[in-house]
Amino acid sequence: MTDPLLTAAPEAARPVRFGIHGAPHLATGIVTAAGHGPEDVEFVPYDVAEPFRPLRERTADIMIVKYTLREPDIALSRPVAHDGRALIIAADHPLAARNAVSVEEAARYDAFGCPGDFPPYVWDKVVPPRTPAGTPIRRVHPMTTVKGMVEILSKTRAVHLSFQSLEAVLPPYIRAVPVHDLPPAPVTLAWLRDAELHPKAAALVADAERSAERSTR
Repeated sequence: MTDPLLTAAPEAARPVRFGIHGAPHLATGIVTAAGHGPEDVEFVPYDVAEPFRPLRERTADIMIVKYTLREPDIALSRPVAHDGRALIIAADHPLAARNAVSVEEAARYDAFGCPGDFPPYVWDKVVPPRTPAGTPIRRVHPMTTVKGMVEILSKTRAVHLSFQSLEAVLPPYIRAVPVHDLPPAPVTLAWLRDAELHPKAAALVADAERSAERSTR
């Protein structure tokens, strides 16, 4: 029997274009848990300074998002995963030998400011302006690329409040130390609200939501 995908239009047969930033393994885990294979997706890296550009230019069908967006043209799935918080620091940093650190300790060091067009209300969740105890976090360093961040971290005592998933793309002289007093970030999938979602992308979103729901029962 002829596979209908082989006779379908190329647009319908192609993989889901999946927007990611940093390491692909968080997205890969979501795809696998949803029962889909690596051949079902094509990862599309996005620039943290212009995170929604691939969606808005239609070069990505869906993308990973952390925390809740308030962008009127972007729709969100229910949470499909969580990403633990981590302090990204140089391997010779005073906090680098710890098994876990507090955000209060992180506030002693300079951190990174909101990049480009990244939503400030989301960055306030990633790198809070203040700790739970009220200590200001000095968000002074420019956030550009992972490579640029790593360069600053390797030359200074700066810290970046980020996520465990970033650890997979860090060089050996940079560490990701768990932050024990910030909750993991909810991870959702996002797509353009008024655009017809690619059928394979719609199936992936639905399957990822069902998988996440089963895992919490």
